[in-house]
Amino acid sequence: MAAKFKMSRKGVGQLLRSDMVQAEMVRRAEVIKSVAVSLSPVGGAGDPHPGQYRESWTVTSRRRGGERRNRATATVRNTAYYARWVEYGTERVPAHHVLLRAAQTGGR
Repeated sequence: MAAKFKMSRKGVGQLLRSDMVQAEMVRRAEVIKSVAVSLSPVGGAGDPHPGQYRESWTVTSRRRGGERRNRATATVRNTAYYARWVEYGTERVPAHHVLLRAAQTGGR
């Protein structure tokens, strides 16, 4: 005899808003952040702010996603003003793709 499953849209919505899912999103974001910190380049002797990029990683959590903007989310970002240039590079600086490589770990 095969098992039957009937999905409840209301139940799935409650799950996606639950504290349990929020906690898991934050846990995964913290793992991604720790990988990003370990991959972050640190400037050499001539750098006016060595280590600032590495120390600028943050995790924020709030209810934002979904149609009603009430789903659990967690965001990893770097607050250094030059983080975009480190991630994507410029004509003089090669791209490091720190957040991309950290996110590929999947927060496992």
